[in-house]
Amino acid sequence: MAAAFIGTALEWYDFFLFGTTAAIVFAPLFFPGNDPVASTVAAFLSFSAAFIARPVGALIFGHVGDKYGRRGALVATVMIMGAASTLMGLLPTYATAGVVAPVLLTLLRAVQGVATGGEWGGATLMAIEYAPAKRRGLYAALVQLGSPVGTLLSTGAITLVTLLPKDDFMAWGWRLPFLASIVLVAVALWLRWNVEETPEFQKLKATDGTQKSPVTELFRQYKAKLAIGVCTYLVGNAGFFILTTFMISYVTRVLGLPSTVILTAMTIGAVAQMVMTVLAGRLADHFGAARVGIIGYSIFIALAFPIFWLVDSRDPGLIILAMVLAFGPCAITYAIIGALIDRLFPAQVKYTGMGLSANLSAVVAGFMPALATVFLTFSGNASWGPATLLVVIGLISLGGAIATSKVRAA
Repeated sequence: MAAAFIGTALEWYDFFLFGTTAAIVFAPLFFPGNDPVASTVAAFLSFSAAFIARPVGALIFGHVGDKYGRRGALVATVMIMGAASTLMGLLPTYATAGVVAPVLLTLLRAVQGVATGGEWGGATLMAIEYAPAKRRGLYAALVQLGSPVGTLLSTGAITLVTLLPKDDFMAWGWRLPFLASIVLVAVALWLRWNVEETPEFQKLKATDGTQKSPVTELFRQYKAKLAIGVCTYLVGNAGFFILTTFMISYVTRVLGLPSTVILTAMTIGAVAQMVMTVLAGRLADHFGAARVGIIGYSIFIALAFPIFWLVDSRDPGLIILAMVLAFGPCAITYAIIGALIDRLFPAQVKYTGMGLSANLSAVVAGFMPALATVFLTFSGNASWGPATLLVVIGLISLGGAIATSKVRAA
């Protein structure tokens, strides 16, 4: 559990760090221009590069994880992520290197996406395949704690460096959280290097149950279940990045509030997510992941507009409440997603199936901050635009959860 959780938390720290800084750092330093909206959209499109690359990572590491073992794939993902994030902290800006700077930033973002594409499915499997039969919901949820911990680490790190004078922060302070990645990832690498292969995969290997090409097997036998998995995971990807990356831009650029207001609110919200994640995992073991998931998606849909109404108040206290709701009750859907999708695929294609379910939905999710910005423009900077987008996403995932509940476990 330590190898799965800590490794995932540190990978998400690296991944979220880009999203946290996209609007306030990368837009002006790597995508400068006379139009702030255009600069922000350009930075968000660079942010999207990782999501396009994530299915590639899911295919590569899904093949490795299903054919050769979960452990080796997870060691590789954490090494690649650490290297990409550290190099981001060393990049020259547009003022120094011209167009080379945003190109290198986007390429490294894509490398992050490849690593992330192989991370979630493997880490979740490591936890589930070691879990007692009646505690798989809780173990899968504990891996999901890596997301709020990663959020806490990334927003906390950026909040600290934003305390520097603005000129110092923009000149060099923003680089420090990225450079710290190399130390953090070393801890995760040590843990994963020393973990044993999961019992379920050892059994699969001993019975010669591995597939020559897990990807081919998945698309031949389980296409419909993969589509269900993609829809079910959409809120966990697309909804999350509207409520985080886009929300940072909305609060700072449209509402004109200091970045510390939304970063502090998200830090407190991440604590609420941690509490709700553990609670939802326990509920999934008692009442079933599908039933808890359907309730969670319904709550997400119901809260989409109220969250934005609270943020629109510009009151720091109400913005904190909004982020507690966004990261708390809405996090039920994220907490149980591992246990929910696990039932769709057999062991010989499970790493690939779970990874592609998460990361094909991530391709759509990667464009959500940019798309939400476009919706905001269409609505005349009124929050009903991005809130409507959240509701649509929630309805798609609710349909996926209902379909999953009717599928017999593989």
